Amino acid sequence: MPVYQLIPEVSLFPPTEEAEDDGLLAVGGDLTKERLLAAYSRGIFPWYEVGQPILWWSPDPRLVLIPEELKISRSLRKVLRKQQFEIRFDTAFQQVIKACADVRTEQGEGTWIIPEMQQAYTELHQEGFAHSVESWQDGKLAGGLYGISLGQCFFGESMFSTRNDSSKVALAALAEFCREVGIKMIDCQMTTAHLLSLGAKEIRREVFLKKLKKHLEQPTLKGSWNSGSASVKSNIFQN
Repeated sequence: MPVYQLIPEVSLFPPTEEAEDDGLLAVGGDLTKERLLAAYSRGIFPWYEVGQPILWWSPDPRLVLIPEELKISRSLRKVLRKQQFEIRFDTAFQQVIKACADVRTEQGEGTWIIPEMQQAYTELHQEGFAHSVESWQDGKLAGGLYGISLGQCFFGESMFSTRNDSSKVALAALAEFCREVGIKMIDCQMTTAHLLSLGAKEIRREVFLKKLKKHLEQPTLKGSWNSGSASVKSNIFQN
């Protein structure tokens, strides 16, 4: 199948079923708020590295995590009960997204979270669509994740950890928050063994898109999520 060339300043995408076998659908375009929100609402996301054009993907199958199905191991439950980390929402978005990029680079891996991506998602955060969940320890950011919220779906972009279990604690907090506010699905995008071990599962793209369409019928919880931190912390640390 052809890989489509997007036209700048027009937030249009080809049908997702025309993606390549690896999920690549289109190249080009831009990272404006309008383009990004249009992409996510269609089950499409950008993923590329320095030196490449913007690449847009819609993989099949799709990895998703239902908040109620998060698997919390016995060891992680002990960490939660000991309250080794402080959970915060939306207090250090730029630190989180930069740390997600830096950790991968320090490990000798490539990263798609290049400066242009960091800027674009920071602007989405300022608009109330992108959010961070953070694990703090001794006053320092120890781990976390970030992503985009639309309707009843959270599109997870990346997570990082500098201390054992810090990113898992952030994911547990996200899942609890989703249960509280009615977010039904966390999109994990690409399959990894780590996320599978935490309860994520693969579903066909066709099924994912039907679920997404339904979840987008509900309003988006837009704006800062910081006010929801207290109840989430109380619940995950006591269960």
